[in-house]
Amino acid sequence: MSFLRTWFGPSKEEIWRQFCAQTGANLVEGGFWQGSKVEARHGEWTVTLDTYTVSTGKSSVTFTRMRAPYVNPDGFVFAIYRKGVFSTLGKWLGMQDVGVGYPEFDEAFIIKGNDEWKLRRLFANGRIRQLISAQPDIRFFVNNRHGGVWGKSFPQGVDELHFRVGGVIKDVDRLKLLYELFSETLDELCRMGSAYEDDPQVKV
Repeated sequence: MSFLRTWFGPSKEEIWRQFCAQTGANLVEGGFWQGSKVEARHGEWTVTLDTYTVSTGKSSVTFTRMRAPYVNPDGFVFAIYRKGVFSTLGKWLGMQDVGVGYPEFDEAFIIKGNDEWKLRRLFANGRIRQLISAQPDIRFFVNNRHGGVWGKSFPQGVDELHFRVGGVIKDVDRLKLLYELFSETLDELCRMGSAYEDDPQVKV
């Protein structure tokens, strides 16, 4: 066992290879300008796992993210993240926190969206609530802000299911649960009429 592995644990690439082996996903090697990524399929959708780094001047912060573009026929969007000091401040500044009818879940998370009925239906799915609650830190939302810092622009009517969190996730089981969260959410959105089971043919 190498000295670095003893001190820092397995590398990101090692964890990703384990994830691919256990889920059937593909590891796409990066180049000089672009890092590696993992692409997993669920039905017609492509779920992409990667990391990116944001410079804050004197330092930089690396994020883990998972993304899946999909056709969004009715424009339904949502965002969910754990409550904390900054989320409480956000509520004071006018952010709307919607209760979905499950007291422990509502107490633990800030939930927002543009259709309260659809929010309640989405989170009536007990497995989705379990998978979200299993994440120690989570920012899970529909990205409909195309282009800019979020990446390439998508065609009209295509949005992106998006997860991100600070740091590099080096836990295979956590990544597998995230992949299941994406799969279950896309399926539920499809049942709700808020996603089509079609490949949007967008590369992320």
